[in-house]
Amino acid sequence: MNEDSLVRDAVFVSGAAAPMDQVLDLFHGVRLTPTQRRIAHSLVQHAASAAYLSAAEIAELAQVSQPSVTRFAIALGYDGYPALRRRLREITAAGHGRPAADVPVGNELQRAVRDEVENLHRLAEQLVDPDRVTAAGALLANSRPLPVLGLRAAAPLAAYFAYFAAKVHPDVRVLDTGGSLLADRLDQAQTAGATALLAIVLPRYPRESLDALREARLAGLSVVVITDSAVSPAAEYADIVLPAAVGAQLVFDLHTAPMTLAMVLLQAICDAAPSHTQRRLEEFEQSAARRQVFLN
Repeated sequence: MNEDSLVRDAVFVSGAAAPMDQVLDLFHGVRLTPTQRRIAHSLVQHAASAAYLSAAEIAELAQVSQPSVTRFAIALGYDGYPALRRRLREITAAGHGRPAADVPVGNELQRAVRDEVENLHRLAEQLVDPDRVTAAGALLANSRPLPVLGLRAAAPLAAYFAYFAAKVHPDVRVLDTGGSLLADRLDQAQTAGATALLAIVLPRYPRESLDALREARLAGLSVVVITDSAVSPAAEYADIVLPAAVGAQLVFDLHTAPMTLAMVLLQAICDAAPSHTQRRLEEFEQSAARRQVFLN
């Protein structure tokens, strides 16, 4: 995906697209400016309520001007925002017309877990066509070293990915600290021969993460991003966007689907260089056995 294109994955729930995913359908194949991406992202994040908000309220939500909302609607092929809002209401009404069996039941904790299960179902549907994950795996497998960016909430996921990736890749570098040190380490990786960067960017999108993606692109690195949505702010700087929804039902977000996607991506890296992967794994097992690292 280039900088100004928008990638959207087909996601289905019980045989019909969920309202959030039908909203994403509105943007499929449309080239959006960074400002329009912010509006699109707000509509996706607030799919249930956006259909009943005015253009001014959408503008406030996305922190853009009201005329930008109007231009956004026209870019999607509507006469203006009222026409787009009518379409959003149709989508919302269709979503409310689901069979009773699809209505969430149970307490708040059960609903949060069920929502995560639904996020995994959506991810599974995306992987019906694995081409983008396969392409991302090839890009990352060939990068020596392989920098992995993850700041704030994404830092544990970046570390988790890197722990296992280091077993099959000779030089994985976790970039989990912001400030001038982040720029230094990114520059050092590029100077050492890195050709690609994996970035994990999750809400609430750290500004430093987006700055680092911008610098990576300027340095000529290919950028693969795992994020929560195809219209995430990080998508603007990515060559390949791999979306996985974040659970937002509890006080703090759940990252089950992004973590699963990270490991799926690691599998694609292994598949891109199977003989190298096998050799590295055998060497690790021999070393671990010699040092008696594990109990079994």
